[in-house]
Amino acid sequence: MTDTAQNSPTGSTLLGARAQLLSAAARAEDWVPTFPMSADAPHPASVLILFGRLDSIPARTDETTVAADLDVLLQRRAATLSSHPGQVSFPGGGREQGDADAVATALREAQEETGLEPTGVDVLAELPEIPLAVSNFLVTPVLGWWRRPSRVAAVDHAETVEVFRMPVAQLLDPANRYTSVLERDGMTYRAPAFEVDSTVVWGFTAGILNALFDATGWALPWDPSIERPVTV
Repeated sequence: MTDTAQNSPTGSTLLGARAQLLSAAARAEDWVPTFPMSADAPHPASVLILFGRLDSIPARTDETTVAADLDVLLQRRAATLSSHPGQVSFPGGGREQGDADAVATALREAQEETGLEPTGVDVLAELPEIPLAVSNFLVTPVLGWWRRPSRVAAVDHAETVEVFRMPVAQLLDPANRYTSVLERDGMTYRAPAFEVDSTVVWGFTAGILNALFDATGWALPWDPSIERPVTV
């Protein structure tokens, strides 16, 4: 159960980052990015897009928290994985038989990969499913608010080599934004990307963050004509 319907703020009630996330989630059909669909039947999966306060202070409604005070939970995948090796991603993975729904998958995977305590996470919304052809997943992004942060670290180094909380303000800095260029199978793909202190966020994860930052009104003007190649 999400609390989007009960807490969707409008007009003068739109106070704080949590409220802005809820407002964006209520309009998700208008901005969630689309990716090519695989020809095969995709496997359901979920990712957790978890925002928290930089100082780790417990926060429930927290109307004074703004984008500059936030971080988002990310991880770096092991270079030996067959799918998206070495890339920065949200915690997440494929649905398992015991998962009740997409939210359960996202929280279970996040706990298994980062060690976070799921009871400290307020689920704000399930966003529309996104096909991810390269790994044949149909991904449900689950938007979360870290009401009571817990310690996180890579649990299984065969899958995840690093877990970190990236300051949102650094991702929003125009100096850290550019257009990634990927050459694959004779095709050229261009998409938004971020680079903070040599940590590159691109592909699926960057696409969602870019769209979400626009939808919340947090984004700052940046120069998409700056292009850098990425490799897989």
